[in-house]
Amino acid sequence: MQSKRRLSTHRFNLPVAIALVAGLTIPLDQAFSVDERRLTFYHTHTQKTLEVTYAVGGGYVDAALDELNEFLSDFRTGDTTTIDPELLDLIYEVRESLGSNAAFEVISAYRSPRTNEMLRSKSSGVARNSQHLLGKAIDVRLRGVPTRTLRDAAIDLQKGGVGYYEQSDFVHMDTGRVRRW
Repeated sequence: MQSKRRLSTHRFNLPVAIALVAGLTIPLDQAFSVDERRLTFYHTHTQKTLEVTYAVGGGYVDAALDELNEFLSDFRTGDTTTIDPELLDLIYEVRESLGSNAAFEVISAYRSPRTNEMLRSKSSGVARNSQHLLGKAIDVRLRGVPTRTLRDAAIDLQKGGVGYYEQSDFVHMDTGRVRRW
């Protein structure tokens, strides 16, 4: 079932509208093509994979969002939350900007309060009010893309927080305020 929630972009309608207003002829297959957003993941801790079309024609696919909530759950506790669809859009747009269709390697996504506190007790780099607690953050690599390049692409979008962890070889992306570290 498709959700009534709409994507945060109007890429599908804008080219068609411009062509119609300008009186241009465009092929029917382009005019009526459906904008699909597909992501592929490999979870580094569970070794599970997921390939999912999470949005079609400008709306989110509820069943796909449910799958993603489960896949991106706290792997330590099994706790789940609702993953922010704008986070999915963010990583999709970053990947698109790099001209890639490769899988994201997930290091961490949702964290339960218990997991976050445990990690905070071991490292000063874990935020008390982490975006991970809200389902608004993900730590990833993109296969075939250097993490430095992934970081730069995320920063260029200016759509949230971007952290670069060179030693651990991953990039943090979230839908909070624009910032970087």
